[in-house]
Amino acid sequence: MKIMKKYSGHIIGSVQQGSIAEELNIEPGDALLKINDQELEDVFDYQYLVQDEHLDVLIRKKDGEEWLLDIDKDYDEELGIEFENGLMDDYRSCSNKCIFCFIDQMPKGMRETLYFKDDDSRLSFLQGNYVTLTNMSDKDIDRILKYHLSPINISFQTTNPELRCKMLGNRFAGEALKKVDRLCAPGTGIEINGQIVLCKGVNDKEELTRSIRDLTKYIPNLQSVSVVPVGLSKFREGLYPLEPFDSEDAKEVIDEIEKWQKKIYSEHGIHFIHASDEWYFLAGREFPEEERYDGYIQLENGVGMMRLLITEFDEAFDIALQNHKEHIDKLNRSISFATGKLVYPAIKKLADKAMEVCPGLKCNVYEIINEFFGEKITVSGLLTGQDIMKQLKGKELGEMLYLPENLLRSGEDYLLDDVHVPEIEKELEVPIGISKCDGHSLVSTLFDIPIEVLMG
Repeated sequence: MKIMKKYSGHIIGSVQQGSIAEELNIEPGDALLKINDQELEDVFDYQYLVQDEHLDVLIRKKDGEEWLLDIDKDYDEELGIEFENGLMDDYRSCSNKCIFCFIDQMPKGMRETLYFKDDDSRLSFLQGNYVTLTNMSDKDIDRILKYHLSPINISFQTTNPELRCKMLGNRFAGEALKKVDRLCAPGTGIEINGQIVLCKGVNDKEELTRSIRDLTKYIPNLQSVSVVPVGLSKFREGLYPLEPFDSEDAKEVIDEIEKWQKKIYSEHGIHFIHASDEWYFLAGREFPEEERYDGYIQLENGVGMMRLLITEFDEAFDIALQNHKEHIDKLNRSISFATGKLVYPAIKKLADKAMEVCPGLKCNVYEIINEFFGEKITVSGLLTGQDIMKQLKGKELGEMLYLPENLLRSGEDYLLDDVHVPEIEKELEVPIGISKCDGHSLVSTLFDIPIEVLMG
């Protein structure tokens, strides 16, 4: 029997400076009890209720006193509060046993938070996480439709119900696809982005074709679907036997996706199905033109990141040559970059381009092999401090070593294996700089021009 918690409101963790909440002397540690006489189950309720122009907000102060605040504001204007628990409720852990789950491929002994599997529709709305729908109840669908919450990001993997049950290790995974029909019913206005994690010999080839064909019926609610290759670490003992894709596989995947892009674009005016950058690296092909990424709608899923980086680099590079040529001609510096195997060739090419026009610039770009997770993991974001220190020890690093920002925990200076940036500085005897992962910032770093000066 589930014991129901007594409702005690939601503790406020922080108050934004200059906000409505600050003006009304709402403070961290206070509890939000009700809005317009309604208790709040979670962040879905809060996001919906707080939009109104007139609010009656019931607050319980830290000393127990209750304040009823009468607030008039603009529609959609925020109160300026953040809660200790971002969801205002318990996080829902994943009930699946996916054959491709990367968390199952993690070694033991890492920090506890790395082993938590979320599959929470509220995190999809708030943070862009992809959910499988197996943890989403009919009540959740009702609330999404009522509150008109979107976009929702869905991890499809396949539209074959039986295969989806196998891939997700959940006998309800095929049935869960029917929830998409409700979200995409005429008139809902719910926007959805999708993802397919492609596993060799499982949901590729004919199954991929079937999935793309089936998913097109959800256009325009379903705005995009990315296809990403499964990530395989070396810690797969006892897990489902999966093989990495090779160059020929990647070419086949790209050809299938680009064939569908042409068909869908002619019918709907969007390209819809997108291959992540990894496929183009693996196939040794040029990245698509910028227009084919539909406004970089799947950028956070690794689709179009390199095209955007190159486009931004070229833009900032031209500005630097036009407006800061004297500075570039006088520049004299030696620096280095460390990056993952996947993007190393592209970063090296851009650094070489900068050195061609700047004789005083020396930039060494180092490819870091992921020995921690295994060489099949090639993205920069999964590099560890220990691999960086081991592989760069004794190398020519210049006056500054730059690491990409996506190596770090959000807002901190620790890497995935809890190595602290100052530890790397001490071990390699060089100052560490953190470089943002965009082309403008790369030009700024290479030519030592502040980004605000470079871009005007």
